Amino acid sequence: MSAKIYTEKDADLQVLSDRTVAVIGFGSQGHAHALNLKEGGIRVIIGLYPESRSRVVAKDFGFEVCDTAEAVRKADILFIAVPDLKIADVYEKDISPHLNSHKTLLFSHGFAIHFRTIVPEENMDIVMVAPKGPGHLVRQLFVEGKGVPALIAVYQDPSKHARSVALAWAKGIGSTRAGVFETTFKEETETDLFGEQTVLCGGVSALIQKGYETLVEAGYQPEMAYFEVLHELKLIVDLINESGISGMRFSISETAKYGDITIGPKIIDTSVKERMQAALKDIQNGKFANDWIHEYKSGLRRYRALLAAGEEHPIEKVGSRLRSLMPWIKRRNTKGTQASY
Repeated sequence: MSAKIYTEKDADLQVLSDRTVAVIGFGSQGHAHALNLKEGGIRVIIGLYPESRSRVVAKDFGFEVCDTAEAVRKADILFIAVPDLKIADVYEKDISPHLNSHKTLLFSHGFAIHFRTIVPEENMDIVMVAPKGPGHLVRQLFVEGKGVPALIAVYQDPSKHARSVALAWAKGIGSTRAGVFETTFKEETETDLFGEQTVLCGGVSALIQKGYETLVEAGYQPEMAYFEVLHELKLIVDLINESGISGMRFSISETAKYGDITIGPKIIDTSVKERMQAALKDIQNGKFANDWIHEYKSGLRRYRALLAAGEEHPIEKVGSRLRSLMPWIKRRNTKGTQASY
């Protein structure tokens, strides 16, 4: 069954007009939602812990910035824009003691609710608005008069108005311009984790590295390997994004097409699908979430070691040098920019 799709005509921003919304956290999604809603005439305050470096940034944008507990007390709708594994501590310390049945909790990802790292009372509305893009893109497209598609979900609805709040929020951040799709916390969480792990991040990263290693170990120059397995990937992804897989094939050479349809399935074969199914099962039964929570509570040693090893892969050094020769490629500061509370 296809998802229900909402557009501009289905959402009323006035639903938020007489309410104060608090954005808890001012990282990637938090800053984008806050700025877009503020420009739509919604009263937005920011909740942060006292030592947060984001306080100055938020104040510079003209927001009232409060300690988290104070923001929770003042607000009617609370957008918890805090990293997944920090939500539990923030919720227990600064959010839960100040909740009541008149407040709405809003999330941009279902992890904390679905895996029950927090368990709110049943007397309040709990909704999700999950843009299908990073915060900087949510902000950029909004300013351009466009929008990032989003998912909405209702987890609890004692007021019987939760969906209208979620749709109003989606409209306020620009997502109804592109289409808003109804889902559940369970479906969003499990499919999002699966996509990140097996295709979009984990799958693509590992495929690129193995392709690079194969060419270099066979005696080809590292620069040639970089261009063929990484640099040109953007062209292919853009074509797929614009026209689908068949549309991409329309734009490439006959030789590339033949290699695509005959060799690709031999590389990504049924054994890969079986491992994808195993990864999905680990997401569904909570094993991945439990492993990640344990890693976080243990100090992130393995996590940091794996990231550091990835940064030392030879393709990173070759890529950095080659990208420096291409001034048209937009650089992003990747040090110290992780979305934070």
